[in-house]
Formats: sequence, structure tokens, C-alpha cells
Amino acid sequence: MNVFILTGAGVSAESGLGVFRGPGAAMWKRYDPMQLATPEAFARNPALVHDFYNMRRRNLIAASPNAAHVALARLEAQLARRCGALTLVTQNVDDLHERAGSRRVIHMHGELLKARCASCGAVSDRRDDLAVDSRCGCALRPHVVWFGETPLDLDEIFAALEAADLFVAIGTSGAVYPAAGLVRAARGRGVRCCELNLEASDNAAEFDDRRYGPASEIVPSWVEEILAK
Repeated sequence: MNVFILTGAGVSAESGLGVFRGPGAAMWKRYDPMQLATPEAFARNPALVHDFYNMRRRNLIAASPNAAHVALARLEAQLARRCGALTLVTQNVDDLHERAGSRRVIHMHGELLKARCASCGAVSDRRDDLAVDSRCGCALRPHVVWFGETPLDLDEIFAALEAADLFVAIGTSGAVYPAAGLVRAARGRGVRCCELNLEASDNAAEFDDRRYGPASEIVPSWVEEILAK
């Protein structure tokens, strides 16, 4: 079995990393994304943008994977032993999937613990704070995809989707494209689709199976069911 999993902020929420949309203290209710997460915002006020991402980077370094991350890493390992495969595509810029043991992770929206030179495009690991002055002599920016920019590795993502037998979205809002359109692409191929989420996403009607609850509870339970088949 080849399983394609798309994860969003909901899978990391119980690790203390905030979600961007939805009820409660969603991040884009507290902060204006147009002032913090666009190329224009960075050009206008790079110090403000760096302050925001430095805060998020410090929060990430202090966080730990939760049971949902661990369960997905276990699923990947077990499928490999059964001649199957798991492709994990995440909208998250955290590294909690990797810290839990997942090996094949595609970060379509970039990675918070990396920086990219805005001039030459070179990407490097970066765990400390970024500032307007940078090591390479030009403008370092967070290696994240901002509003108005194209997500990363789309060719690899759609190639993996073509080989999938099962599509699963975990902790996603269903509001951000092109990620939100992946379920429809999977359905167009006749692939069964499952949503695991705290509550119904914007595109919940696209899924054949839907389960709701905290990710740390429903994801391990779902993984156990898949491995029992």
C-alpha cells in the first residue's frame, strides 16, 4: 500500500505550536499576515518580519513531537517493511515529523530552521535568530513560503499522489491552496480519501472517511487500524 499523507498545523498544535486558522487563538487572528508573511512585508520592514519568525523559531526549538508525529513515523517504518511506502507532505514549517522519526518528509511551505539568501537563493540550516545583517553579506530571509509565493516541490508531490492508494489529510484547514486541492486530485484518480482533524475542514465534503478529535488521539488509533489490515 502506498499512502499519501498531507499534514497541517493541527498535527503540531498539541506540541504547543499555534494553528493559523480556526477557533480560539489562531495565529492569523492575532497577527496580520500581510505585515508578516509576504515578500512585500519583508521588503518594507525586514526587522519586524524577522522578529516574528525568530519568536516562532525559538518556540519550535523548545517543542517536542507528540503522539501523532510518533504514530506517523511508525506507520512509515511498518509500511516499508511490507513493501509499501508513505509519502508525508506537510504544510508545516516545523521539524517535528523528522524528530519523531519520519524519513520521507516534503515541506511544501519551507522549513523554519533554515534560512535562504534573498539574493543568491542559497539555503542553509539556521537555528539562531535572523537579523537584517547576515552572515553571507546579503539579505537572509526565513526559508518559508509566504503569501503570493509558489509552494516547493510541487512536481514531486503530484508524482507521489499519482502512485497513492490512499490519501489522508491530518490537521488541515482545507483553506490554503494548492494543498487544499490535493484531495480533489486524489478523488479524480479514484483514490479513497480520509480526513483526520479536530473539526471539519473547509473541504470536508471531499473526503470519504472523516474522524474528528485531538490529533494525539485519533492519529495513533487510525494508524493501528491501518497496520491491522
